[in-house]
Amino acid sequence: MTAETSQTLDRGLRVLKLLADTDHGLTVTELSNKLGVNRTVVYRLLATLEQHSLVRRDIGGRARVGLGVLQLGRQVHPLVREAALPALRSLAEDVGATAHLTLVDGTEALAVAVVEPTWTDYHVAYRAGFRHPLDRGAAGRAILAARAGRPDDPGYALTHGELEAGASGAAAPLIGVTGIEGSVGVVMLCDSVPERVGPRVVDAAREVSDALR
Repeated sequence: MTAETSQTLDRGLRVLKLLADTDHGLTVTELSNKLGVNRTVVYRLLATLEQHSLVRRDIGGRARVGLGVLQLGRQVHPLVREAALPALRSLAEDVGATAHLTLVDGTEALAVAVVEPTWTDYHVAYRAGFRHPLDRGAAGRAILAARAGRPDDPGYALTHGELEAGASGAAAPLIGVTGIEGSVGVVMLCDSVPERVGPRVVDAAREVSDALR
């Protein structure tokens, strides 16, 4: 802590981080022990966070992250989209296919940015806001592969016909971006993804990751 920082705000943010790291919530006593402050301070922090819907307490008194955090999270998407657009434009133009940035939203993959190539006669229509299960489509499979840390993975996922008949996809996960799970990919109308596309998608994902750090 420095003279320019707020101790109370710092403690409140630490409470949110602690709650975000657990699936079963934390009691006042547990939070008190982890923060190194007395229970009265924790009660005040929780009461303030509850007023803003950032924390909720269940019947047993355990504190959990509240739904207000989702509202804050939605505001992150425009910032992430803006940072990713240069790499997506370059990818779409280079490959001649629709490029997209996809983030994890609960148990689904959510396309938050899409760029279509300008020079092709036709391409796959793929809109921002499109959702699909994480275990279907290249975008979700790339994210799951990164979660699993597969050492034999080539760094990208390839699929065909899983989300749209006749369409193939390639995607690579974002790496080293704190607090964000996602992937960068392309979708194209073809029976198989050309060999050079996989490595090109990996490069684009690395560019986006660098822009978000």
